[in-house]
Amino acid sequence: MTLFAKQSIKQTTLKQKVMSGALAGVLMTSLGVAAPMIALTQSATAAPADNLTAAKRLNKLLTNTKSMTANFSQTTKGASSGTFTGTMSVERPNNFRWETKSPSEQLIVANGNSMWVYDKDLEQATKQNVDSQVGNTPALLLSGDLSKIDQNFKITQPYSNKNYYVLYPKSDSASFKSLSMSFSGGKPVMMVLNDSLGQTTSIKFSNIKLNPSINSSQFKFNPPKGVDVINQ
Repeated sequence: MTLFAKQSIKQTTLKQKVMSGALAGVLMTSLGVAAPMIALTQSATAAPADNLTAAKRLNKLLTNTKSMTANFSQTTKGASSGTFTGTMSVERPNNFRWETKSPSEQLIVANGNSMWVYDKDLEQATKQNVDSQVGNTPALLLSGDLSKIDQNFKITQPYSNKNYYVLYPKSDSASFKSLSMSFSGGKPVMMVLNDSLGQTTSIKFSNIKLNPSINSSQFKFNPPKGVDVINQ
């Protein structure tokens, strides 16, 4: 591959990272919420649950999600737009795998101590430490310590008879404004996030398997031979 071609691929891939949230977007950084489409069908007169009740109900749903695998479709609208599809796996505590397969290939693996972001087209892998900021990110909900959720988020349930929740980070340093989750049959089926730049990212899950046994190798990453490794 020529230097020019590799630079061209890098520019395209970086643009795609911005559009997708790079799941260092969805996983560890700037995502937030607008109400999922499921909320638009509800009666305007439905009463919201109080915050304590909402927190207990969400905690119960998440407690039942000890591990999960699914396909995802992730769409971002705003200054940068795009749709990405792939597969994901999570397992408590703090194990996360997010593999984008189309339109470009990218793998993000986190295991509580470190996070790898591997761009196949760039032949580059970036390793980052997972610090305390993860407590204010969406990653906490699906793979993190449930005891910290109420500490880090204000939890609301706009419709007391629907399993739809909107969370607002308590920290001023959080990189997103709000995060919503919708459940169906006890399974998380959709997340919608709004960042501080006004972008909305919707993530729909399908082919969901709740509490499967997941091989620990899914949450480990060894850079392929010849790949540039960057430590951050």
